[in-house]
Amino acid sequence: MNDTEMRCNFWLPRKNRFCSNTRFKDSQFCGNHTRRSDGQWIQCPIDPSHSVLQGNLDWHVKRCPLLKQVQSLSLQPFYQKGINAGSEGEAEVGHTLRLDDDSISPNVLVSDSLDNISSELKRNAVHSMSIPEFHNLIKKIESIHESLCKDIQDSYQMPEACNIWIKRGVERKIPFQEKHVMQQASILGNLEKFGVLKNSVEKSTSGCEEELHKDNNNDIPVVVEFGAGRGYLTQLLADCYGIKRVFLVERKAYKLKADRSLRQKESLIVERLRIDIEDLDLNVVLRGVHFLAIGKHLCGPATDLTLRCCFSDHIKDNTEQCNTSKNLGGLAIATCCHHLCQWKHYINKKYFSDLGISKEEFHAITWFTSWAVDDNHGSDLPNVSDFRLHLQFIVEEKCDGYASGVEEIVRNMEATQRAGLGFICKQIIDMGRLMWVKERGFHTQLVKYVPSSISPENNLLIAYCTNHLAS
Repeated sequence: MNDTEMRCNFWLPRKNRFCSNTRFKDSQFCGNHTRRSDGQWIQCPIDPSHSVLQGNLDWHVKRCPLLKQVQSLSLQPFYQKGINAGSEGEAEVGHTLRLDDDSISPNVLVSDSLDNISSELKRNAVHSMSIPEFHNLIKKIESIHESLCKDIQDSYQMPEACNIWIKRGVERKIPFQEKHVMQQASILGNLEKFGVLKNSVEKSTSGCEEELHKDNNNDIPVVVEFGAGRGYLTQLLADCYGIKRVFLVERKAYKLKADRSLRQKESLIVERLRIDIEDLDLNVVLRGVHFLAIGKHLCGPATDLTLRCCFSDHIKDNTEQCNTSKNLGGLAIATCCHHLCQWKHYINKKYFSDLGISKEEFHAITWFTSWAVDDNHGSDLPNVSDFRLHLQFIVEEKCDGYASGVEEIVRNMEATQRAGLGFICKQIIDMGRLMWVKERGFHTQLVKYVPSSISPENNLLIAYCTNHLAS
């Protein structure tokens, strides 16, 4: 039997071909497309990325491929399960809720995430609103955005220090995608703009090519990249600025990482921590060392987990503010995937409570944010003020004409109107995070660091403490 005959016979209509996986000996299909047993399938409690038959669960948990890694991680001194998770009871104000919101823990290694508020539950809760409830929520969102978020500025930075990447002067073996490089460069450029990073690049006058001479004069001995993925934000930082040591925090394993290139730099120490941010005790890792925190596209609650991780001293005693956490010199977090945010993990529940937003309405707001990435962003969208006019027209002029309720209103909204509401909600969520950091004595900025045509996920939270910049 040749290779073609050994392949799975399942037809993939979207790819217009048969599945290329090898089929089982006694089946015409591969493991992915063989009809499953009628028994009850449940998520593996060790690794929820796959499912097992309930009858086989006891056998499987003793042999799950991830078991050894989980056991090894639990023995690490920096592992403290749920240390940065937050809790449901923070700043509760007694609103009536309709969503099931039991304890949530999205740890990819040992997960209890079955009670996570899914996008489907959020959507159903919005659709179940009465038209007056929907109307009032939209008016709240517009009012909050008008009062708190109207001064968010564009800050598209292409620093001179990053020219070697921007002009594609990097080694050809290193992957290059212009949209990612522009985002990474702007993140670092904003840090340089606020004085957290120093430009330590000098151009050589000898020869035609530009050579980089890094004098390692930045005052930050350690950089921690959260949600590091393959590590190419750190790669650009190491190539263009004088950093000495970096910790890459990532819960997943990736191929084609930047680590190999980074480890070739004799002046740079690179360490990977494969752990969920929720369970990371950063104080044990750094032991009082001054550090900079960065992260590109920290999905959903990962931003909130990161803030708790970096400000753990403040959580214990926030009265001394910046002086109690003298180790954090600054942070730059590009937020992402706000539709995944959860009330339990959100860092500033009091912010929403003080604004009269219930937990149910918070989840509705997070669901609206998914619309920001639905539209075609080949060109920049109109101003946010234009969206408010569109939304006001929907809720005030058209609501009475929709007999089927909120679901019909949502279905008949134009893509730009939906996207506009999504962007507004993203900014409201991130403004609460900014205020939480600001209350801890840091100077803060929320900026749009790239145009939406490059990435609709373009909010960047910048924070720094002047005590560190003066030291």
